[in-house]
Parts: sequence; structure tokens; C-alpha cells
Amino acid sequence: MAGIVIVDDEASLRHMVRDYFELAGYRVREAADGHGLRRLIEVEGYEPGAEIVLLDVALPGESGFELARFLRERHDRLGVIMLTAAASVVDRVVGLEGGADDYVTKPFDLRELVMRVNAVLRRRAARPGVGSGAPARFGPYRLDLVQFRLFTDAGSPVDLLPTEIDLVVAFSTNPDKVLSREQLLKLAPARGDDALDRSIDSRITRLRRKLERDPQNPILIQTVRGTGYIHPTSS
Repeated sequence: MAGIVIVDDEASLRHMVRDYFELAGYRVREAADGHGLRRLIEVEGYEPGAEIVLLDVALPGESGFELARFLRERHDRLGVIMLTAAASVVDRVVGLEGGADDYVTKPFDLRELVMRVNAVLRRRAARPGVGSGAPARFGPYRLDLVQFRLFTDAGSPVDLLPTEIDLVVAFSTNPDKVLSREQLLKLAPARGDDALDRSIDSRITRLRRKLERDPQNPILIQTVRGTGYIHPTSS
């Protein structure tokens, strides 16, 4: 049973998230601030690779950004999802660069939040081992499953959105397997209005433009008409 820690100074939000996730089968713990989170870590500990921290940005005392850096430095197996009332691109970039796995804007849909938590858990479960640095191949690219970043063979990073990286991870960990749009939505949940079945098509189109040599004749991600998409290992 996966464990979730919700860190937010708004008690009503913590209780709402706790109740929903407990009904979904998760073990949930709460903290109102950084001090409470550190006490949980010290007293209760964590199950490596099976925890997600839902971390509010605007906390009293230590900010969510500071706590995200602390968690990434000391507890790298923990997944971190930032929660914020601000839709600022700068805040999002700071959070992700500080080690967060994902970033969710308040108010959020609880069903979508569960999907995002599951996606982070799956990505972290796919890691070959923290600090191992063992990359996966995605055609002519190297997929770093520790940093969850894509690089060219020359070592240059490829600029991808978190949801695009989720798609690359989904395909690279399911080679030669046809994935339906429904499966892809579960493996790489989208945001807001993108959480429609057909949105997978537009997201893959954007991803092809970034990765394929000829997006009109894709090699890395091929369409299986009427079924879904596939990443052939021969690509």
C-alpha cells in the first residue's frame, strides 16, 4: 500500500485529500509545515520508493521549495509533487528545478491528483536504482531514469514538458507493445482540459515534432490505426 504525506497549513484541504486517498486505498499522513514533515521523517521513517509527498509551496517557516530541496538531497527515493495557488511559470520552474516530480495548481480535481500520484509512483518504480545513472534508450536518445530527462547521444538535454517525459517513459518501458489512448492517459496523465481521450493525439503530435527526424513519417512513436501507439525497438 503506497504512502502519501500531505504537507499543507490549511487543515480543511489536508483532511479532504486524506479522506479521498484513504478511500482509494492509500496510507495517508499529514503535516502542517516543515517542522511537522521533518518530525514524521525522524520518528516514523519512510518506505523507500513507495512514498509521495504532496508539498504546498506557501508554508509558514520553510517554504515548499526549501523542503523539496531538502527531500531531494536527503531522501531521493521520495516522490515530490508541489501544490500551489499560483499559476506562475517561474514558480513551476523553480519547483521542478528544486527536485519536484510534478506541479499541481490549486484548486485541483482529486481524481486528477490521484492519477498524477500514480504516474510519479510508476516513474520512480521504473528507476534502475537511485544514483545508478543507468540510462535507457529511446531511439537515438538516452533517457535518464534518475533525473527523468532526455538527452541526445552528444549529451545535450532535450527540452520536454513533464507530461512529455511521462509519455517517453511510458513508451520506453513498454517497447514493442501497443498502448491504447486510455492506457497512455493512465501512464501519463494530462492537466485540466487535456484529460480528454483525444488529447493524447495532440500531445504525441507535439512530441513527434520535438523528437522525430521527420514528424510526418514517425519512427520512434508509430500509430496503430484504431488501437493506439507503439514504440518499436527497431526504431
